[in-house]
Amino acid sequence: MRWVIVLVAAALLSTVSGCGGGPARPWRLVIAAGGRKAVYYAYGQGIARAAAAHLPGARPQVLATAASVENLRLVASGRADVAFTLADSAELAFEGRPPFTKQEPVVALARLYENYTYLVVAANSDIHKLTDLRGRRVSLGADGSGTELIATRLLTVARLDPRKDVRPSRTQLADAATALRAGRIDAFFFSGGLPIPQIAELAKQMPIRLVELADYAAPLRKKYQAFYEEQSILASTYGLDGPVQTIGVPNYLVVNASMPDDRAYALTRLLFTRRDDLAAAHPAALYLDRRSAVSTYPLPLHPGAIRYYRETKGEG
Repeated sequence: MRWVIVLVAAALLSTVSGCGGGPARPWRLVIAAGGRKAVYYAYGQGIARAAAAHLPGARPQVLATAASVENLRLVASGRADVAFTLADSAELAFEGRPPFTKQEPVVALARLYENYTYLVVAANSDIHKLTDLRGRRVSLGADGSGTELIATRLLTVARLDPRKDVRPSRTQLADAATALRAGRIDAFFFSGGLPIPQIAELAKQMPIRLVELADYAAPLRKKYQAFYEEQSILASTYGLDGPVQTIGVPNYLVVNASMPDDRAYALTRLLFTRRDDLAAAHPAALYLDRRSAVSTYPLPLHPGAIRYYRETKGEG
């Protein structure tokens, strides 16, 4: 792909210039996040506040979206400048596989933290494993979300047809939580960091249980060749009876390949130098680490991000 070659060449020719504080001229910074009470949105608000205070000329705006798939489309089309996405969704955009119709010019600034996949049911539900969803009313996540993608993949490897074997709906997390509480659905999927405020709030309003999903990590890796790892959610996170084994997927912060190098550098630098400020917006920011941040396969890093990592190599 020609634009990938251009990126690599630009990274090799990149030279250190300025202190990385960002351009002085006004510049748009539209951040595609997720649902208003989910981790992406809180993290995005933190980036927006930090950018407004520390990146000269930046005019940040945070968009509430369906998250990963929509976010990738927004960045690829130029309607957003930076976006949060799950790694499995990013791979599909990069390679031009469905739901994308062509290879999208998205590149990464950093790997941020791990997402956890939730299958939430009422505590007294008779749904105890993924295959118990047959014939049930299930929210698969918002249309165009990373949750929808992984929920569909999970059902598929469990030999359930997402269109026929469950009674699916596609709703935002807030609506799914309300529907579960009201008994209008039997379960809902969500993918997010720790903790997720709306799930914590739901746990205070009604007894809930999380269905274990970790056994499907290996089948997912085999079928889709990507990114799925076993992860554990501590019981104390949501006041559960015990820890829950589930599936984790990395989160990336991505931009269009055409973003100027100085802006990509400034944004990458901001993630690390203002990490404590971002953690005040959501504790997921504390998981940002230089050594793992560069692991964004299959997305290449933007040349501006590469320059930042080279300059800070060896730092803690």
